[in-house]
Amino acid sequence: MTSARPAVAISIAFALGVVVAGQEPPAYRARIGLVVLHATVKNGRGEVVTGLGRDAFSVYEDGKRQSITLFNHDDAPVSLGLVVDNSGSMRTLRPRVEASALSLVRASNAEDEVFVINFADKARMDVPMTKDVHVLESGIARVDSIGGTALRDAVAQAETYLRQTASNPRKVIVVLSDGYDNASMTQKAELQKTAEQNAIAIYAIGLMADATTDRAHEGRSALTQLTKPTGGLALYPADVDQIEPAAREVAREIRSQYTIAYAPVNQTLDGSYRAIRVDARGSERLTVTTRTGYRATGE
Repeated sequence: MTSARPAVAISIAFALGVVVAGQEPPAYRARIGLVVLHATVKNGRGEVVTGLGRDAFSVYEDGKRQSITLFNHDDAPVSLGLVVDNSGSMRTLRPRVEASALSLVRASNAEDEVFVINFADKARMDVPMTKDVHVLESGIARVDSIGGTALRDAVAQAETYLRQTASNPRKVIVVLSDGYDNASMTQKAELQKTAEQNAIAIYAIGLMADATTDRAHEGRSALTQLTKPTGGLALYPADVDQIEPAAREVAREIRSQYTIAYAPVNQTLDGSYRAIRVDARGSERLTVTTRTGYRATGE
């Protein structure tokens, strides 16, 4: 195992998007000695808060204060996967789904790279990773909403593709779906493990035709459980007119995140789960959203 100091130096370069010539950027692993967090800060009115400095933040692992090694608040490029529900249940909402996906793409950083996976009972890669908005527009526009819903399988495919192809250290998946899954082989625990190991944040826009049904409650619960541990969030527009604003809000949050990293005091690779909490101080009460932890393993 390499010593902690060189590993941390490499990790800092990776987190800032700096790649040494002739070297591949290392994937995130707890064993390299640096935990990288992407954090969103909001005030009591739910507004995104920007402009905070390093001293405003406190990081805790298993309740113990950690020293911040790296801090950045630039609008750094993101590798983003759009996972769009193309199942029969989305038929009436499909025009709004397409419009919201396009709103999210157009509100992103011009240097972001994006891919699109449409799914029904099977996931389909419609647009490989690209920065070309016109290519993304053509891939998003699909009207053949048929079949079942294999949401977890589609997210698993997106996670694998991000792990293999992303050129940016910030990796995000945005799901547009009602959250109801009736066709997947992938289990929720598999998705959480992959997201945790590769520092992937998952966001969702929950699209329920009727929010009062048991199906809608089940879908909402599934999307919340999918997103929250990764540091993302799920939004549930109250009506179709709120879908596009929700997409723009997700894009704004992604672009307003703080990058915070620390070398854990506890460097033991014992396979235990380490809970993470980040606090922020300001002129008003603030809340911080980031991933909830990681597993200390060399896998």
